[in-house]
Amino acid sequence: MNKILLFLALIISCGQALAQPIGGRNIYEFLTFSPSARITGLGGTLISVSDDDVVLAAQNPASLNESMHQQMSFNHNIYVADINTGYAAYGFHSDKWATSFHAGLQYMSYGTFNETDEFGQIIGSFKASEYAFTLGAGHQLYDKLSLGANVKFITSQLEDYNSFGIAADLGAYYQDTSGLFSIGFVLKNIGAQLTTYDDEQEPLPFDIQIGISKRLRHLPFRISATYHNLHQWNILYDDPNAEQSSIFLGEFQSQSENEFNVFVDNFFRHIIFSGEFLLGKKENLRIRLAYNHFQRQELSVENFRSLAGFSMGLGIKVNRFRVEYGRAFNHLAGGVNHFSISTSINEFRR
Repeated sequence: MNKILLFLALIISCGQALAQPIGGRNIYEFLTFSPSARITGLGGTLISVSDDDVVLAAQNPASLNESMHQQMSFNHNIYVADINTGYAAYGFHSDKWATSFHAGLQYMSYGTFNETDEFGQIIGSFKASEYAFTLGAGHQLYDKLSLGANVKFITSQLEDYNSFGIAADLGAYYQDTSGLFSIGFVLKNIGAQLTTYDDEQEPLPFDIQIGISKRLRHLPFRISATYHNLHQWNILYDDPNAEQSSIFLGEFQSQSENEFNVFVDNFFRHIIFSGEFLLGKKENLRIRLAYNHFQRQELSVENFRSLAGFSMGLGIKVNRFRVEYGRAFNHLAGGVNHFSISTSINEFRR
């Protein structure tokens, strides 16, 4: 009990001290990107599920468990404007310490840029990229409760400018005895820049998230809801030039909306809804669909219908490998395609 109280006290103090605004005001924003095709298909965030998928530990280190032992996963996201991002992970379980571990490498390549002088003449080229190396551990504290932590070592290289930082995630995971209901809670990206691009210290994309997952008893389907930015209620973008706004899954209305509509819009911007069909005796076929209201409201184009905010995915196990695809519809201009392949070293020893 003392361990739980200490952990909760740490969560509260960190949440109060590190609350930051969202949306392009932070450094190392690539840390918020989805690490796998499965998570992309489930709306970009999933903290309330724990199975043999080692990449889930990047979302919530408390989800680490024995079934992730010697699991490997390689993920690549073909992003917009020739940007590429990806994540590679490996899991290990120690019976001696009754603890599961994982290591992961997240990368972001922005490609090659033309270097020009003050007259616009091309005089060379340069590249930009960012990396984060993650080490994490998760421990089963009680039958239903697990705690975990990630430490991230971050480097950012933008032409001749460099920055280094360190961050941590603290997570908790609760699952009932039936295994049909689970809750995840995470403080993400607690940290700071160790060296800056110039003399200005910039905040990391800190976030507090809580998620709930429920698997149906008589249907191979699991529904999840994740509430993000728990530390900051108002995440509406205040655009003084906007003449119209919209409400949850609704049409555009006049700016003179009543306070209830504004409340509903802001509330649902915090929540990501997702569902996953788990088909077959060993769940070898998985079909996913998700809706992110915040992303839809921020990236929809006025008077044009689109699938912005929706995502979908498919996963299938072929022999020793699980192959995944995730598609996020970000904007009318296009979306992202995420590919993953994972396996277990134990599969090759049988």
